[in-house]
Amino acid sequence: MYLLGLGLILLVLKYAEIGLVAAWSWWVIAIPFGLAVAWWAWADNSGYTKRRAMEFEDKRRADRRRRTKQALDASFEKSRKR
Repeated sequence: MYLLGLGLILLVLKYAEIGLVAAWSWWVIAIPFGLAVAWWAWADNSGYTKRRAMEFEDKRRADRRRRTKQALDASFEKSRKR
């Protein structure tokens, strides 16, 4: 995502002919986009993206279970004191 952002910034600077970037070749401006495509291809083919999504879901599930247990324990303690 950082590469895509860098590419967009360089693209705007080149198009608006601002600063040093105006003198650069269009090929130099295209490099971050090519690297972003290569990164996404690697991440998808290696399973990196899927692993990250699974880790995120596991963390959400564990947090939900923890909150539920805390809520159940709190209500148990309240009913026990009566």
